[in-house]
Amino acid sequence: MKSRTNAILWCFFLGAFGAHKFYLGQTGWGILYLLFCWTGIPSLATLIEFIMLLLMSEEEFNRRFNGGAGQATASVKDSTSALSDLKRLYDEGVITAEEYEEKRKKLLKNI
Repeated sequence: MKSRTNAILWCFFLGAFGAHKFYLGQTGWGILYLLFCWTGIPSLATLIEFIMLLLMSEEEFNRRFNGGAGQATASVKDSTSALSDLKRLYDEGVITAEEYEEKRKKLLKNI
């Protein structure tokens, strides 16, 4: 999993050579930065990206560069497990049909 702090450091120290792009998995951009590093254009782009990375929230960074699926997948798994537990309680007669439907709807809203 990529770290926002590491991306900021790569961008600051070796950004003109595209090191942060390689780190973030954007190999094509990294190669372009390397090819044009002598022009100064990647340095200007890196300055802008450095500021953007500094201002970006951790959640936004994870969504963009780490797939962002970690929290959503865990939530779906938790809700699926809770639904199966709820169904088991209903089948065993521990909760009524009304309670089952009410709690099932709440769980499905969370997914």
